Amino acid sequence: MAGRAITGTTHTRKKAMPFILALDQGTTSSRAIVFDERGAIHGVAQQEFEQHFPFPGHVEHDAEEIWTTQLATARAAIVHAGISAAEIVALGITNQRETTVVWDRRTGEPIYRAIVWQDRRTSDICETLKREGLEQLFRSRTGLLLDPYFAGTKVRWILDNVDGARALAEAGHLAFGTIDSWLIWNLSGGEAHVTDVSNASRTLMLDISSCDWDPELLEALDVPGSVLPFVQPNSHIVAETSKHLFGVSIPIAGVAGDQQSALFGQQCLSPGMAKNTYGTGCFALENTGNRIVQSKNRLLSTVAWQLGSETTYALEGSVFIGGAVVQWLRDGLGIIKESSDVEALATSVKDNGGVYFVPAFTGLGAPHWDPEARGTIVGLTRGSSAGHVARAALESIAFQTHDVLEAMGADSGSLTEIRVDGGAAQNDFLMQFQADVLGVPVIRSATKEATALGAAFMAGLATGVWENTDELGAIWQADHVFQPHTDVSELLESWRFAVTRSKEWASVSG
Repeated sequence: MAGRAITGTTHTRKKAMPFILALDQGTTSSRAIVFDERGAIHGVAQQEFEQHFPFPGHVEHDAEEIWTTQLATARAAIVHAGISAAEIVALGITNQRETTVVWDRRTGEPIYRAIVWQDRRTSDICETLKREGLEQLFRSRTGLLLDPYFAGTKVRWILDNVDGARALAEAGHLAFGTIDSWLIWNLSGGEAHVTDVSNASRTLMLDISSCDWDPELLEALDVPGSVLPFVQPNSHIVAETSKHLFGVSIPIAGVAGDQQSALFGQQCLSPGMAKNTYGTGCFALENTGNRIVQSKNRLLSTVAWQLGSETTYALEGSVFIGGAVVQWLRDGLGIIKESSDVEALATSVKDNGGVYFVPAFTGLGAPHWDPEARGTIVGLTRGSSAGHVARAALESIAFQTHDVLEAMGADSGSLTEIRVDGGAAQNDFLMQFQADVLGVPVIRSATKEATALGAAFMAGLATGVWENTDELGAIWQADHVFQPHTDVSELLESWRFAVTRSKEWASVSG
């Protein structure tokens, strides 16, 4: 099934200036955005692609479709910007993390569909590694938990379950990559098999202290080192695009996983600054500077970015189902026609009517980490309506974010504000409710494209568009500050009780 039609916007260019093309490859769509040196957007294109759910808990993408939709949107964004590819001085990439592709180096063709970060099929592998007493080893080296979320066990599953895959890997014929690697391979015409340190830190295979692949972890996962890409800094020319793609070769100069890229785009460059991105999932990151903070509350320690030889780290909490719950209301339940309709439906009722929605469709992320949890709606009565369900769905995004940031505060100290971006951050009801739930100001970025802007910033730094990060600070602006004004502590208590109802459901129900 082909991806949906490309949508885009065109902006009139006033004068000649350097442009940067940012590719934002997400979980449900591929996007491309043309930025100028002021961070202004000149062209945007987006195309959705098909989601595959072959079995309960399994989530897959067609990697070839990801590539074709991303290339199509890149070309369309250039056209919409009214420029030529020759005016683009750098290309940046940001991507859905952990999603795993394995392809044959000889043909460039994937040997299996991409296994998406949401996929839970490797729960048994994770449990086996835990029983072998290896969880602390992985935790101390990678900053991550043993969970199906991460790429390493997905690679192992492909090697173990695709006919002939392990033999091909041992012979050096296979390449593994997260989506950044897959895009760079195709953009460079198969010349470059690389990744950046932020994406590499999400694989369960990288020692985040040394920023190198760890042989002991590879052995534990039974993944041969021959399949791995070369790890590069985030702001660095890693390859050039094949000339036939855009008519000219463009330096690929900035690469980062989407959440690290958003942290950079939100200009959270000092320790203690934090952001939350409301996309398919929700992802809160706090800059911890050059310190690796080992969480006591089941959060992740991860690489934020590497500029030159200096590595910056972050604490992270991941909510698996954020904006995707709205997509489910649209596509699964059919109570809204467009995702943008959810705010009106949710505010058509004065409160949630006692309805709580725990959208654990693929398990619960931080701080619970329960792969066996499943989606649960509780508190339904004959008086419950579609409005109550829609309101409960939006409230669930804020509640889950609260759980993550509460744990983050316990690890590193109380947050005084949170910067937000992403599609669902444009929902005023949700942002106000989020401020009430957190009890701190929620600051919405003037650009909802902070993720793509972060990749553009990194690419521009590597190619001289900007000399240093100080120049970037003047570009970031706030759109709106949501101040807390309502006490919702009673709602939080009911939310916590609802979460207990969703936990371990898959193991109980069989």
